Amino acid sequence: MTIGRAMVDRPKAVVLLSGGLDSTTALAVAINDGFAAYALTFRYGQRHQAEIEAARRVAQRFAVTEHRVVDIDLRAFGGSALTADIAVPKDRPLADMAHDIPITYVPARNTIFLSFALGWAELVGTGDIFIGVNVLDSSGYPDCRPQYIGAYERMANLATKAAVEGRQRVRIHTPLIRMTKAEIIRRGRELGVDYAMTLTCYDPSPEGAACGRCDACLLRQRGFAENGIPDPASYRTI
Repeated sequence: MTIGRAMVDRPKAVVLLSGGLDSTTALAVAINDGFAAYALTFRYGQRHQAEIEAARRVAQRFAVTEHRVVDIDLRAFGGSALTADIAVPKDRPLADMAHDIPITYVPARNTIFLSFALGWAELVGTGDIFIGVNVLDSSGYPDCRPQYIGAYERMANLATKAAVEGRQRVRIHTPLIRMTKAEIIRRGRELGVDYAMTLTCYDPSPEGAACGRCDACLLRQRGFAENGIPDPASYRTI
């Protein structure tokens, strides 16, 4: 894949882009698959605002067709360590992450994000939406499961004017959903992704240095270790 190559006459796709490892890889896959990418990022009240800047870096590096940053205030509800004054869990055993849903779960976040993506997709004239969800290394989040994605896609095809008129079929692309973190990293490297651009941490410093101890950091570190390569992310020094 040549990042930033001409996108004239390519089919369009809306890509949810957080600036993290998974969403960046999903963006690379979408472009490699021949889509002109319309990247969509949310400033939703998350404590890790540095990820917005990471998303901007990624969007610029990939020369996406358009990048929108949309404001949503999920702190109005809270209920998550990412949107309320609740401590982010640290140093959890990797085995525990597959068995319970942690307090970093943001209620209905992917449903909210996909709904915005669905609306923008209809306006730009596409039914293709990419999201970097993953069921294997996902901290147990319910809205990262194939059952959820399938149900959302069925609903989406009943929800838009373009779909019910038969002009547009909504397809939710989840290219990473059954991949381990190590496999995702390998695929991204094959596509030329520079993971130094990305920020995966739930509790980074204001400067964007990762904590190295939250679930997201630990899963990322394991993925790089299993590939036998160093993680290029910037981590806090204690």
